[in-house]
Amino acid sequence: MQELHGSVPLVRFGAQYAFDAGAWVVALFMAEILRYEFDFHLIGLLPLLALCAAACLVQFLAGGANHLYQGRHIYGSFSEVRALFGVVLASTVVLGIPVAVAGTAVGIPRSTVFIALPIAFVLMGGVRYVKRLLVERSVVPKDGIQKALIFGAGYMGASIARRMTTDRNSPFLPVGIIDDDPLKRNLWLHDVRVVGSRVSLSAAAQVTGATALVVAIAKADATLLRDITDAAKAANLKVLVLPPLEELLSGKSRLNDLRDIAIEDLIGRHPVDTHVASIAGYLAGKRVLVTGAGGSIGSELCRQITKFGPSELIMLDRDETGLQGTQISILGHGLLDTKDVVLADIRDADALKTIFTERRPEVVFHAAALNHLPMLEQYPDEAWKTNVLGTLNVLEAARSVGVTTFINISTDKAANPTSVLGHSKRVAEKLTAWAAEKTENAYLSVRFGNVIGSRGSMLPIFTTLIEAGGPLTITHPEVTRFFMTIPEACQLVIQAGGIGRPAEVLILDMGEPVRILDVAQRMIEMSGKDIDIVYTGLRPGEKLHEELIGDHETDERPIHPKITHASIGAIRPENLNKPVWDQRCRQDPTNQSTKVGPALAGTGMPQ
Repeated sequence: MQELHGSVPLVRFGAQYAFDAGAWVVALFMAEILRYEFDFHLIGLLPLLALCAAACLVQFLAGGANHLYQGRHIYGSFSEVRALFGVVLASTVVLGIPVAVAGTAVGIPRSTVFIALPIAFVLMGGVRYVKRLLVERSVVPKDGIQKALIFGAGYMGASIARRMTTDRNSPFLPVGIIDDDPLKRNLWLHDVRVVGSRVSLSAAAQVTGATALVVAIAKADATLLRDITDAAKAANLKVLVLPPLEELLSGKSRLNDLRDIAIEDLIGRHPVDTHVASIAGYLAGKRVLVTGAGGSIGSELCRQITKFGPSELIMLDRDETGLQGTQISILGHGLLDTKDVVLADIRDADALKTIFTERRPEVVFHAAALNHLPMLEQYPDEAWKTNVLGTLNVLEAARSVGVTTFINISTDKAANPTSVLGHSKRVAEKLTAWAAEKTENAYLSVRFGNVIGSRGSMLPIFTTLIEAGGPLTITHPEVTRFFMTIPEACQLVIQAGGIGRPAEVLILDMGEPVRILDVAQRMIEMSGKDIDIVYTGLRPGEKLHEELIGDHETDERPIHPKITHASIGAIRPENLNKPVWDQRCRQDPTNQSTKVGPALAGTGMPQ
């Protein structure tokens, strides 16, 4: 269907107005005929013609005032019908009141215009509907178009069916809709019929000749997508997923932007509604600083924070390339010559204090950290310098300028830690709790599992290994991990500042952990390659199964049923014991009983 936007030929607008003016003429004549019960001798022709001329003029003026003839609305859409009704109603008021007051003195019955109102509206709307129907049915599918089944007969499925059938450039022709709801059997959506459920997918594919299955379900969870993918595989159908519905309807994405289902879609969880917008008012009009702003989490945090109207967003990182990428994604340029980007290392306490003193942030998100477990097992000093002392530097700088909200980003490896990474992040949590006690402000931590698609995470590595022809390396066939998306992780971080209490650790309920072997096997299957899987054994400090909540931590959910508020003890900076850390971290890395945890006993360090 061709849409009217911007400049459209004047002839087309003239034709629209001519039909509307004609509708008024017909409606007024019919109104008088009905009023006089088909006694044509009682009709005053000249007064009626004068009223028709006035109606045409008022319709033109009212329609122009409401941009009815200037392409503001999609032709034949509900928005145009609403605008049309408003114009017809306004015209009726302008014409009807004088006629009703003057009465038969002008030779026109008082009720004429009001009788004509529904007739005129139906005629105008009918012309538009017929025109839209003719335009839609005139669309000829282009050569090479793919026949597709649509999974989901809801609002999104109906929208996609309409777009596919009316878009001349659509690469897909809908030949049927699949829905598991028995009440939707034989339902028709834009001339596309519901042909069966998931159970009958193979039969539907054979009957219709479809080669693709388009999933049109908003916020479909990973379990449903896995089931759909398995059913589609048995039916020899290629599975495609849509961009977000709001992007499609706003025109930011097109049907051509349909993409193959990705492993991220299959291992995620049902998104938790964290109601971020309702509690993120603490960011509006505030000076906000983000450390690690060039990283995966930090950059997404910055993008989300900008939506809440901070007076100033200060993006700090020691990686100038990462900062440039973040600046480009937010401002559309990467000039790196503005005050919103700050090049600094959190290990440099003096530099941080200078920056905080000059910029006076009120809210701080601390995302800067070293996060690769095996690397930190080899170089525990780096974990100490960045994750422990670096966090302390940021906390001290924040305290010095009266930061009121401080969110430290942690990891599930800090729960019952067994690795250098886990212990360093655990210390960071406890230092944040200490700062909360000192300031009595909302200084708290947020803990979550593996972030899908972050730099250096499992999925990009698996993808690279598969593209290289394998083998795919896994530490253990039974190893499991928790997963969440980058946007979801950042939503939790932002919400933490609104619902978290001082010294708490907020933990998102991440559902059931995912077995890494299952992920690897599905990725290999999706690649269509013959890739071997090699087991390398658990690395030093690595757990078979991660935990979200430590043994001595509470699982309270006072505000959101999916967010745990755990309380942890604080550690004072003077109790940090670097010599003990050095001694134990340099012991046999294969003997986890001598790792960092016991080394900290009696030092005030966390166990």
